Amino acid sequence: MNESPHEAQPLIVVDRICKRYGDAPAAIDDVSFTVARGEFRLLTGPSGAGKSTLLRMLAALESPSSGKIAVADEELARLKPRARAALRRSLGIVPQDLLLLPDRSALDNVMLPALVAGLARAEAEDRARAALARVGIADVDRYPPALSGGAQQRVALARAIVNRPVAILADEPTAHLEDSAAAGIVRLLDGFSASGIAVVLASHGESVALPERTRVLRLASGRVVS
Repeated sequence: MNESPHEAQPLIVVDRICKRYGDAPAAIDDVSFTVARGEFRLLTGPSGAGKSTLLRMLAALESPSSGKIAVADEELARLKPRARAALRRSLGIVPQDLLLLPDRSALDNVMLPALVAGLARAEAEDRARAALARVGIADVDRYPPALSGGAQQRVALARAIVNRPVAILADEPTAHLEDSAAAGIVRLLDGFSASGIAVVLASHGESVALPERTRVLRLASGRVVS
């Protein structure tokens, strides 16, 4: 799982980015790396290392104070708001707080991003059912509060892939799961990566077995340490 040369053309390029909030020490300090299509990348480090901040910048939800981020050859800082929103629709984002709507079924939760992207309801439903099947959720009419933590994570993953993203950005998706459920989530992410989707997984530890080809970026206090 050590860093090794990657021959594929980078999908994501992070070039010497820094992120500062006021006078506080930099949350991200001079970080550079690339992610290729189909790559499985782990961002790891202790709580407060800057992993979530980095994922938000990759998702164009925040902007770096300096440096550059490009996704599919598009420099994020140069994108106008509409183009930035379109870019986010090409990314499958799994936030730490899953943000599943408790009063909507699993199917409705997964359909929502497809409807927002402008798909007709019938096509959005077909895609949502296919995405839920892919992550192993059969009872699509259940509501999130009635699902286990692992099943909620699977619904969030289905929601992330419903718009057929080029990359999945997952923030601590295994943090509160039992080992078997966590391993299942990692296997799903590995399957997405094997199908050509870039996966960037943020985790404070490496207790769950990761794919052998995983490339690891370790952060501490906002800096790359290995």
